[in-house]
Amino acid sequence: MTAVLDLLQLVWDIFVHLDVHLTQWSVVLGPWLYVLLFAIIFCETGLVVTPFLPGDSLLFAVGALAALEGSPIRVGWILGLLIAAAVLGNTSNYAIGRRLGPKVFSREDSWLLNKRHLLQTQAFYEKHGGQTIIITRFMPIVRTFAPFVAGVGRMHYRRFTVFNVAGAVAWVAGFTLAGFWFGNLPGVKRHFQIVVLAIIVISLMPLVVEIVRSRLQRGRPVPRTENT
Repeated sequence: MTAVLDLLQLVWDIFVHLDVHLTQWSVVLGPWLYVLLFAIIFCETGLVVTPFLPGDSLLFAVGALAALEGSPIRVGWILGLLIAAAVLGNTSNYAIGRRLGPKVFSREDSWLLNKRHLLQTQAFYEKHGGQTIIITRFMPIVRTFAPFVAGVGRMHYRRFTVFNVAGAVAWVAGFTLAGFWFGNLPGVKRHFQIVVLAIIVISLMPLVVEIVRSRLQRGRPVPRTENT
């Protein structure tokens, strides 16, 4: 139990102090930091079992690190690398969904492969269509399941690729450049933990709204029709 709590504390510390940890990793890993960042973004978008990995906040912190004088990260290189990771991650996830389908979600009580996440993403698809691939790039958890559902539904691969690339460019460039331009402002740097938490909360809001709206609609009584 103690080991689990220590692990959770370490994960939480990494989440809220990403700027500090990234700086430390850049010193220890050097150029291998690029490989680590690529792997995190690829896994967060490409594996249905890792929706908990940092995405938005990591991109923002990476941008802030790239803006520092003497930083080992070059913003142009990291943009290209992480866009590629996001595109390849979604493509991998699409292929998994196309090949395996909903069979991997057969366990209702699974924490990692939660069937509710699949159903919520399917409902989002019904409302927004193929643009879901772009919209959910900015929604943690759902963005991990969106390409999987596209594969399950056998969305045309060329159409999926257009949405995939557009979403990856918007997501990676948006958060990374925001960190590059604003991450080292005195107020932001002084309250970086609060900024990271705010990014996470704001990113989750559309998902919360969709869940609440869906539950409210299910709870509404079906209109009664009278025979004339």
